Amino acid sequence: MLPITDPFFYLCAIPAVFIVGMAKGGFGGGLALVGVPLMSLAIPPVQAAGILLPILLVMDAVGLLSYRAIFCRKTLLILIPAGLAGTLIGYFAAAQISDTHIRLATGGIALVFVLDYWFNNKASKPPKPHNVIMGGFWGAISGVTSFIAHAGGAPFQMYVLPLRLAPPVMAGTAVIFFATINFSKVLPYFALGQFDARNITTSLVLLPLAPLATLAGIRVVKHIDKALFYKITYGALFIVALKLIWDGALGT
Repeated sequence: MLPITDPFFYLCAIPAVFIVGMAKGGFGGGLALVGVPLMSLAIPPVQAAGILLPILLVMDAVGLLSYRAIFCRKTLLILIPAGLAGTLIGYFAAAQISDTHIRLATGGIALVFVLDYWFNNKASKPPKPHNVIMGGFWGAISGVTSFIAHAGGAPFQMYVLPLRLAPPVMAGTAVIFFATINFSKVLPYFALGQFDARNITTSLVLLPLAPLATLAGIRVVKHIDKALFYKITYGALFIVALKLIWDGALGT
């Protein structure tokens, strides 16, 4: 079957894939949330998620090669089991939880998180220690939102940003976490019928952008100042939060 041929779809999809690739490379990680909403301007959100997943897997592979020795082991030991449990919850709840509810909840939480960071001057405070309970909670939420709308970045950052990891370490930790989550979604997505022939061929058309965008993000994050990195990441998360709330309020 032929891929999608609508020019407006590619007008939305090409920047979406590039932005997500930069985010997957570790630059402005919260912006990965924009992928499905941006593509959803042209196609249904469920179809957008199905098209995007194979592209995310390629981005994950590029990221894993680049960050294979740069990550926080303790963070992953806390988040990955919870994230996998979250994807399982997402699979069984997919028919009951709407994209609108996920966007409103995730956007609202992210907005409160960013505003608290800015107005309470969290940037000048020391890093927080690991917390298994909070890590388990945010990891599970990240798994659920990632499964339903590839929107796990904000919950992941809720736990990881206060740890104040070095930018490459934070980026590498995110790459490994989301690679694990995304690969765990492949069989459930098949079971839910999100990998039909048209979606797969459309993914293949967009696929060459994936490694280029991811490598660009990796290059930037390895040379950026730590203070600037966190300013950009929190700023990106703020924009994403507003976008999610807006889309949720409109029911789009």
